[in-house]
Amino acid sequence: MRFSVLRLVFAFLLILPLAAPARADEPLTPAQKAEVEKVIHDYFMAHPEFMIDVLHAAEAKLKAQKADESRQAIAAKRQELLHDTSSPVGGDPQGDVTIVEFFDYRCPYCKEVEPSLEELLRQDKKLRIVYKEFPVLGPASVYASRIALAARKQGKYAAFHTAMMAAKGDITDDVVLAVAQRVGIDVAKAKAEMNAPEIDDLIKRTYALADALDIQGTPAFIIGDTLIPGATDIATLRHLIAEQRNPG
Repeated sequence: MRFSVLRLVFAFLLILPLAAPARADEPLTPAQKAEVEKVIHDYFMAHPEFMIDVLHAAEAKLKAQKADESRQAIAAKRQELLHDTSSPVGGDPQGDVTIVEFFDYRCPYCKEVEPSLEELLRQDKKLRIVYKEFPVLGPASVYASRIALAARKQGKYAAFHTAMMAAKGDITDDVVLAVAQRVGIDVAKAKAEMNAPEIDDLIKRTYALADALDIQGTPAFIIGDTLIPGATDIATLRHLIAEQRNPG
């Protein structure tokens, strides 16, 4: 903000003599108010870069404030994010760095990032991923998440997750069941268990967790105390992973 302070001071110096009433407790007269507004208007019209500086400063302040609030929320929910035994885990269960992913099987941006996550897991044998089933794109998304969590009981979560993320086109209940059958899931058993109370509870808790973290869509990633809303690239993920291993 190279000009902001000087210009703000200058603007107030211009306005002050016009704005000051006869006594400190007297309000501005309509004429004084109009004159002040004219000075401000004329100044901003003559120096539009001042407003750009102000907007940039406001944006930076809001961004920093949001990041700080996000860090506090992550710290408050760290146990639920990292160590909820109901949440599926990929990679090394004892890994030294964890990525938490909130995703929806019908989300095209989640599918876009999935190859990067798989590449990271292939390359980094100490990486851990916690999968947060966050179905926000309609009933078919909820159905897919329920089948996925039921498949976990059969030891088929990872296979189903990978296949669903690779599935093209519209994701319907029939597509979900076809994928489940293809990866060896006992579909009848999964359908019988998909509405179990513990699956209901996990999905509801994931919604509440996302709300607490102000996660409003998918995908969303958490690494350390950093929240990444939306799709990201493998370079960003690698950078954040490296920061966790070598802080400072």
